Amino acid sequence: MKASEKLKSKIEKGLHFCVGLDPDLKKIPKHLLNSDDPILEFNKQIIEKTVEETAAYKLNFAFFESLGGRGFETLNKTVELIPSDILIIGDAKRGDIGNTSKMYAQSLFDHFKFDASTLNPYMGIDSVKPFLDYEGKLNFILALTSNSSAEDFEKLKLENGKMIFQEVIEKVKSWNTNNNCGLVFGATNLSELTENISSFDGMPILLPGIGAQGGSLEEVVKVFKSAQHSQFLINSSRAIIYADNSLNFAAEAGEVLKKYNKSVQNIEI
Repeated sequence: MKASEKLKSKIEKGLHFCVGLDPDLKKIPKHLLNSDDPILEFNKQIIEKTVEETAAYKLNFAFFESLGGRGFETLNKTVELIPSDILIIGDAKRGDIGNTSKMYAQSLFDHFKFDASTLNPYMGIDSVKPFLDYEGKLNFILALTSNSSAEDFEKLKLENGKMIFQEVIEKVKSWNTNNNCGLVFGATNLSELTENISSFDGMPILLPGIGAQGGSLEEVVKVFKSAQHSQFLINSSRAIIYADNSLNFAAEAGEVLKKYNKSVQNIEI
């Protein structure tokens, strides 16, 4: 099953949330620290209670890499816990060139078995092509991110009058010959989203920045519904996985996700 098919099947069910698995030993419920692998047990319970309501899971490499070799073992085991019909995004934001990029693509797709990647395009086509050559995968390429310092580079204006992020969008469209490109577009950039959504060309969009970073769920969803662009994924990490730290933390995460999905479905333009 292709990555795009997995995403489409969940979106057709009205599911637009991507659960970000960003496990932190300092934040997970204390009772899990007695487990043989606290992070794996945390992920397992979160997955079990959110699996019916999520469109995708996104695993941020930093939270596993920081634990060394055992962290990578936990990463592998976490991927194995996720049902095969759910999109799994490896969030490593790769962006190197030549054989290095090729090895990164093999790592993400062949070894770790992810369905999708996040990529940094700022070294050009050389840095993303090895990923795009995997026709059945998806690649979310950074366009306009949700962090406040995105304006340092992404919003700089070029001589042609476009901002850098707009030029990135145009480049990504030209790279999308296998229909396996998507964009990362920060939900904190509402005016830019409204002005540029018509340029997305139907590509799937990964939206960080809702909630703690200040992005408005209602306003962002209205933009997509107004544009009749259904291929969007709203990433949420902390607001879901750390919604509760009691013995019932996973069940509470599932309830929060269910409420989010209902909110999206009920938003009218």
